[in-house]
Amino acid sequence: MPSLAVKLNSVFFKFLFKQRLQNRIQTPLNESPNQYGITTRPEESVSASNPSFTDGVATKDIHIDPFTALSIRIFLPESSLSPPEQTGPKTKPKSSQQVYPISLIQRRKSYGLLNMEAPRNDMRRSSFEGLDLRSDNNAYQGYAPSPQNCKKLPIMLQFHGGGWVSGSNDSVANDFFCRRIAKLCDVIVVAVGYRLAPENKYPAAFEDGLKVLHWLGKQANLAECSKSMGSGARGVGAEFTKAEVQRHIVDAIGASVVEPWLAAHGDLSRCVLLGVSCGANIADYVARKAVEAGKLFDPVKVVAQVLMYPFFIGSVPTESEKKLANTYFYDKEMCTLAWKLFLPEEELSLDHPAGNPLILDRSPPLKLMPPTLTIVAEHDWMRDRAIAYSEALRNVNVVAPVLEYKDAVHEFANLDILLKTPQAQACAEDIVIWVKKYISRRDNEFSY
Repeated sequence: MPSLAVKLNSVFFKFLFKQRLQNRIQTPLNESPNQYGITTRPEESVSASNPSFTDGVATKDIHIDPFTALSIRIFLPESSLSPPEQTGPKTKPKSSQQVYPISLIQRRKSYGLLNMEAPRNDMRRSSFEGLDLRSDNNAYQGYAPSPQNCKKLPIMLQFHGGGWVSGSNDSVANDFFCRRIAKLCDVIVVAVGYRLAPENKYPAAFEDGLKVLHWLGKQANLAECSKSMGSGARGVGAEFTKAEVQRHIVDAIGASVVEPWLAAHGDLSRCVLLGVSCGANIADYVARKAVEAGKLFDPVKVVAQVLMYPFFIGSVPTESEKKLANTYFYDKEMCTLAWKLFLPEEELSLDHPAGNPLILDRSPPLKLMPPTLTIVAEHDWMRDRAIAYSEALRNVNVVAPVLEYKDAVHEFANLDILLKTPQAQACAEDIVIWVKKYISRRDNEFSY
């Protein structure tokens, strides 16, 4: 059973969250202060971005859509300062792969094929450094990539939880979680600040997730355009230097400039989606749209996704929904209120495509989905439906293991009061080991 501290915090959390949900239901939308959309609540504790590597990860915030509040926070690990791996003739490894220890005490059981063998770790520190950007008044402006060849890291697109109506990509808890994943997995985490309900109902959050994937694709194309134009800027009759070209290149709608951290260090051909709670629903939607689009998203390639305690629902109750309806933190009554705030009144249904991944006529076919790791908690009323979705994926030969954690509650690895528990750390390590199979290169080829 969860500890006494968890139980007490759950009571307090449920009281406050349910009160806020009811207040928002009673507040008419035409009295909302910001129809433009909001990505965080005043009661949220947020963490300021820091573009220097004070704790091994630099962060920056970017508002990517001039018409909405959609924003992202980029988490760049300090390992990006290491020199890129040298290419050369392929050689067989001299020793067997290292196997990472998995805490079987923290995880109760797993389902499906779960090969936890970890790939080679090439994180080496060196004297390779970026530029120290300073403004005219000598104030530090954060890390800027040097013009030398930079190490390329995979991209992890992360969607926070909060039941559609709360949470943010820059909250203290989400900032801590993303920093942990960026350092452990050696990836650039792009945390999405999607618009919250009820100010922006479905499909706003889903469209925001897809819009960020489009933005990443544009960034890759802008970076290539910048290189080609910059290399010719010194030719006869050139009007701009390379730096000037990088500042002036924009996309087709004139809204984007080259993002230097992603241009220097991002490898968008190795993109992983990670969603927490309702963010897992967004991640799965973005994965489906990426599959449907095919090469239209090139060079962005979604190679895997991680669904952490998905916010799935359905009209036919599962066993866990019957037994755990009044469980810790996010109980069924609260989540039902959250869905009422998120879905338009005319679309309100427990079998809405946003909530039930197993409805008929789903597109695209499940067999086309990327490898999917699902994390579930023993004391989560939504666990059975998440397990059923994973089983449906495995039935059509998609790699889709499930990790179920004993004595755990919904969002046990993301709630601020539980972030530093051994169980939360073990979960992060398990995710990293699985993800690295799909983002690591071996002998200059993808590991999968």
